[in-house]
Amino acid sequence: MITLKDVKKDEEVKVLIKTSEKQIDALAYTEHSVRHASIVASWTGMILKEIGESAKLVRLGEIAGYLHDIGNSLARYDHSGSGAILAYNVLKRMGMNYADAAEIMMAIGNHDEKNGVPVSVLTSALIIADKSDVHKSRVRDKVLDKNTNIHDRVNLAVNRSFISVDKENLRIDTVIETDDTICSVADYFEIYHSRMLMCSKAAELLGYKYGLVINNMRML
Repeated sequence: MITLKDVKKDEEVKVLIKTSEKQIDALAYTEHSVRHASIVASWTGMILKEIGESAKLVRLGEIAGYLHDIGNSLARYDHSGSGAILAYNVLKRMGMNYADAAEIMMAIGNHDEKNGVPVSVLTSALIIADKSDVHKSRVRDKVLDKNTNIHDRVNLAVNRSFISVDKENLRIDTVIETDDTICSVADYFEIYHSRMLMCSKAAELLGYKYGLVINNMRML
């Protein structure tokens, strides 16, 4: 049985994540390193556990979350597709059975809002986990000025983000604590609207409603 711990220790995985980070740095995008991978792994597993999925699916979710962005090692364009194939081959080489590796491949291949679709429980949990990681630590240049792009400005404003699963009311919320002097809620929706729509569809597949809560105010 392959676990997240095994995947983290794998030398090929380490190289792919390091190479991914190198390319993202060159493109001046927000952080997509071990930090992001680890948070998405944890949140994907947490969602699956909270909604009552099996320990096996939780384990696969953690692995999918950790590997979901390794396609950036090839190119940012269609990183979900290339990452899915890379992950499938890595996991096969590590000894994972074809069915489980394919389940992870499908989830990774569908996690990006540009061309992905929440086609499975695992995919849906990964989508929500990935899109909820908004935080100032993801911005490399912490100097805020007139040249700061909207993506960096929104992330710089966020002091905390997390996911809440309300099993009684069947709600999954992305909860954000933000400094509204740095960016407005309108700024957030300008760049995250398509992601929130994808999260809504993902939650629906899980039998839940998706919500966005910013500074204790429900936006969705």
